[in-house]
Amino acid sequence: MLASLDICHVVAEYVVPGELPDQISYEGLGWPCLCLNSAAIHLLEANPDKICWPWLCQNPAAIHLLEANINTNKINWCALSLNSAAIHLLEANPNMIYWMQLSANSAAIHLLKANPDKIHWNWLSGNPAAIHLLEANPDKINWKYLSENPAAVHLLEANPDKINWVWLSGNPTKWAMHLLEANPDKIDWNHLSENPAAIHLLEANPYMIDLFRLLRNPAIFKINQKKITALAQHLHSK
Repeated sequence: MLASLDICHVVAEYVVPGELPDQISYEGLGWPCLCLNSAAIHLLEANPDKICWPWLCQNPAAIHLLEANINTNKINWCALSLNSAAIHLLEANPNMIYWMQLSANSAAIHLLKANPDKIHWNWLSGNPAAIHLLEANPDKINWKYLSENPAAVHLLEANPDKINWVWLSGNPTKWAMHLLEANPDKIDWNHLSENPAAIHLLEANPYMIDLFRLLRNPAIFKINQKKITALAQHLHSK
């Protein structure tokens, strides 16, 4: 393990041409994942031809790009139903809503309350704005999804036997981080690679990182801007 290696160095080291396994294309590694990253909008705006629209439709920070293309075939309404910044677009196009995905949307509670028969409780269990609905319907909780819910700490603390460690690895709360640090053998590194609160663990374990998921992690842009800029220039040259 190279504990002193920072995240951006790991990214730069692994995504240069020739270092990827033959079965993984560089394009597949970079741009779709970056389209989900709320901190990568400047890269996407500078490279519009590289945008993967079904992925971008989930990104709340990309709402200005989505609004500008709302009447085109670039909009994926299933993905857009997950976007917390797109509620006004969904309300204006109710027939285009995908209710399963909307159930995970933290800004859609008023729509879900108005349409309780359309709620998908598995997806709702991961919705941080839905805790009051979940507390009122404990028999409908999906504990796997709840384990990643940052607003569900009190429920998870009260039911430690129901914690799903794979999904807890994506929970950004301090409580979850302490629990993961105390139980490193239970960490799922795929989920942890997306967790913006887990940068210190990822820095200490660079070879455990899932690079696909790391590129979705907005916290990687806070580590070393020079290396991220170099990565952006390399992406732009492809």
